[in-house]
Amino acid sequence: MLFPRTTGILLHPTSLPSRDGIGDFGPAAYEFVDALATARQGLWQVLPLGPLGYGNSPYSSTSAFAGSPLLISLERLAERGWINGVKLNSPPSNSGPVEYDQVFSTKMPLLFEAGRNFVNSASGGPQQRFEAFCNENAWWLDEFVLFDAVRAQQKLASWNQWPPGLAHREPRALKQARAELAADLKIRAALQFAFYEQWRALRRYCAERSIRIVGDVAIFVNHDSADVWAHRELFRLNENLEPEVVSGVPPDFFSKTGQRWGNPLYRWDVMKAHGYMWWIQRLRWATQNCDYIRLDHFRGFDQFWEIPAGDSTAINGRWVDGPRDDLFHKLREALGGLPFFAEDLGYITPEVHALRERLQIPGVAVLQFGFGDGGAHMYLPHRAAGKVLYTGTHDNDTIVGWFHSGASDYERAHAKAYVGCGQDGIHCAFIRAAQSSVADFALVPMQDVLGLGSEARMNTPSRNEGNWKWRLAPGQFTPELIAKLAQLAEVTDRLPQPVPVPQEEEFVA
Repeated sequence: MLFPRTTGILLHPTSLPSRDGIGDFGPAAYEFVDALATARQGLWQVLPLGPLGYGNSPYSSTSAFAGSPLLISLERLAERGWINGVKLNSPPSNSGPVEYDQVFSTKMPLLFEAGRNFVNSASGGPQQRFEAFCNENAWWLDEFVLFDAVRAQQKLASWNQWPPGLAHREPRALKQARAELAADLKIRAALQFAFYEQWRALRRYCAERSIRIVGDVAIFVNHDSADVWAHRELFRLNENLEPEVVSGVPPDFFSKTGQRWGNPLYRWDVMKAHGYMWWIQRLRWATQNCDYIRLDHFRGFDQFWEIPAGDSTAINGRWVDGPRDDLFHKLREALGGLPFFAEDLGYITPEVHALRERLQIPGVAVLQFGFGDGGAHMYLPHRAAGKVLYTGTHDNDTIVGWFHSGASDYERAHAKAYVGCGQDGIHCAFIRAAQSSVADFALVPMQDVLGLGSEARMNTPSRNEGNWKWRLAPGQFTPELIAKLAQLAEVTDRLPQPVPVPQEEEFVA
């Protein structure tokens, strides 16, 4: 698929300066979109938007289809009568890092109160819209809300530790749980309705300003998720309903012992026998909610690293063949195209490159990786034709942090030789190099736009705590920076292209 020559910013919605201690789809999101439009940015890239699981990572979710309730704006719910505005936290907490424990304890009760109010009082158009949402999405929603409710009832215990009837999905136990938890299930469905109403309203606002959304799909899903609980036949589990092998990557740039992600691996033979329907549903849903999709860990579709579940590191894993072309041919038939690009970083074999090229899916280059030896120049701007080029990703240190603390003397010397180091800082030099490259998309993390150091890093792979917390401060994205980006987008021929705007909708959340 051909991508237009465009530029954009990577900022997860949790990093917005919203009022409830975490970024959401409220006023700050719309202000950010306005700033993107003024800065002539045609792309807004987000990370996965699902409900948070282990470590509060967007890549560790309890569902491949549901949205994170924490991203719902209470302010917008109050405007639409779901909750009395006087109950919202005051004063607003719209700056500083995300403190997840505090956010869960303060925001979730208000969201459940709002959901309960809506369920008990909605009528007319809002009620009809909610019922239509539930009917149209029953294929994933029914299992998710039951999983979510039982998981809460079981004090967040993993599903394979639930009472046997529920863990093994015995029909009588499921029927009884649905009856006992009926009111709770409806509230949880209302929160999913609110999430997707708000997300689609925000996406429409982006489209009206010629901004496309870049979404992100992680290749694997959590063991403790509605997906594995409801579709265990698709995953490699043992007799105790635990993973027999798990995902990860071998030792690499980020870790000498590799990365043990711990997700259960797929039974690709079973998925093939089912016509890859679960994957078709997953990526159809993703493309309905975003314009382009970054496929995380594309390498795993060619070969994936299989680690014995009992191992504490990834060292003793082995490469196992994935579905390769077969899956993507089915996806192309079902979706009518492949609006994807492949995260193909790390140790990539010629076979992986060949798979991506056969499928005509663009790959990724990270400018920060381009100044070492041993083939690093493949990440440099002059070699990024047909690629998506980043200054850095959510897994990297910021450019400023890397340059002053993480880069070797060799890398610093080569970076200076290639991009220079102007008066406005190394981060601006990197951004100019990315924007003026031959890449289709040039994407810049917000932290690099601001020239922030390591304190603003979003994630450090293999570190279990302290990640995903950074937030943009109110007013930090200044008019001066916005004007600078706009001028750069114009001179590098990366101005936004018009986006088809969905037909007029009535959003009730």
